[in-house]
Amino acid sequence: MPEHATTAVAPEAEPLLRTRGLSVHYGGVTANADIDLTVGAGEIVGLIGPNGAGKTTFVDAVTGFARSSGEVILSGRRIDRSGPHRRRRAGMARTWQAGELFSDLTVAQNLAVAVQPVGLRAMVADVINGSRPPAGVVEKALDVVGLTDVADRRPDELTLGQQKLVGVARALVGDTGLVLLDEPAAGLDTHESREFGGELRRIAATGVGILLIDHDMSLVLDVCDRLYVLDFGRVIAAGSPAEVTRDPAVVAAYLGSAEVEAEPDTPTDGQASGESTATESTATESTTTESTATESTATEETR
Repeated sequence: MPEHATTAVAPEAEPLLRTRGLSVHYGGVTANADIDLTVGAGEIVGLIGPNGAGKTTFVDAVTGFARSSGEVILSGRRIDRSGPHRRRRAGMARTWQAGELFSDLTVAQNLAVAVQPVGLRAMVADVINGSRPPAGVVEKALDVVGLTDVADRRPDELTLGQQKLVGVARALVGDTGLVLLDEPAAGLDTHESREFGGELRRIAATGVGILLIDHDMSLVLDVCDRLYVLDFGRVIAAGSPAEVTRDPAVVAAYLGSAEVEAEPDTPTDGQASGESTATESTATESTTTESTATESTATEETR
């Protein structure tokens, strides 16, 4: 090899989502401050923090529902000046904390609504000819979350865990490459949460990037590749789940310290001395009393 030759280094892959200095202000209140965050294709990234930390506001800003400053980059292209519908068409989707399903529609119809064309022309076409989603789009999304068998059922015929997955599938329908999930596991029990986490892993395995917000720390720590922690709108820690859970700032702001069982009280020297003195005093008083009583009895008997 020539003396001055250098080994070529492959350029770092551009993440699916990147935010730079993303900030949101409401009057004089700063809800998000200079947030830098990345999500790669096929990666599950957790965004955690106490209530009011600015997690949902961040999702609103990324998806175009909140006015913000800074950059939002999707697949290498800036989209922070685009409206929510254009960001959706670019391959970004989200769920909502109150993601209600249409109870009078089947699961498949609930997904079809998400890809329904909008606008006057689409409405006229729907009235005249009816409208259907592109072939295979709904089926593909249901297959990803494992709900193909319940496509013709209504939401009230499903378990809560399945209903949550329908909401995720509704976000995935179409050409979605990135999905932002806002507390999707709320209300699930331990078993349902574990199954839900397995489905998230299946989704990520297809190449979809996931940003997950949830207070179920068992779920978050189990499925996330990396974590970001927000407090008062700022990132206070980022890294692997193991790194983040050991960070003192995260423990103080969100996780809390583990409760340590109190050891049995061990008397101090002072306490021991006091107890000893009290015992000796009691013993002396008792001896004196007994001695006095004995002498009194003996005197009476002599008389």
